[in-house]
Amino acid sequence: MLWEKRKWQASEAYAETKFHDVLLAFAVARHWPDVLSNSLEPGWVPTKMGGPEAPDDLEEGYRTQVWLAVSDEPAAKVAGEYFYHRKRVSPSPATRVVATQERLLSECQNISGIRLV
Repeated sequence: MLWEKRKWQASEAYAETKFHDVLLAFAVARHWPDVLSNSLEPGWVPTKMGGPEAPDDLEEGYRTQVWLAVSDEPAAKVAGEYFYHRKRVSPSPATRVVATQERLLSECQNISGIRLV
């Protein structure tokens, strides 16, 4: 997780952190079913990181976050789901593996000294 024993690869590290974000959101939703914890794909948007040629809509990238945070729509009042442009989509099946979620929580505890659950 910390890239201490392998060559740094920026795109690989980025992909792994996005994977970890989804794992964490799903673990929180599983441990606390009353918490609306979800994850989302903002898209490849034109930012400093995405570059000016990124094909997705910058506004759509953040609208899903706002919608999940404040909407009273039933579609937004769920937990443990993955979204793209305010629509539920299927994440990588690996993000649903409970053992992988728990391994991430354990690693976070080892790094921070704080137990989440």
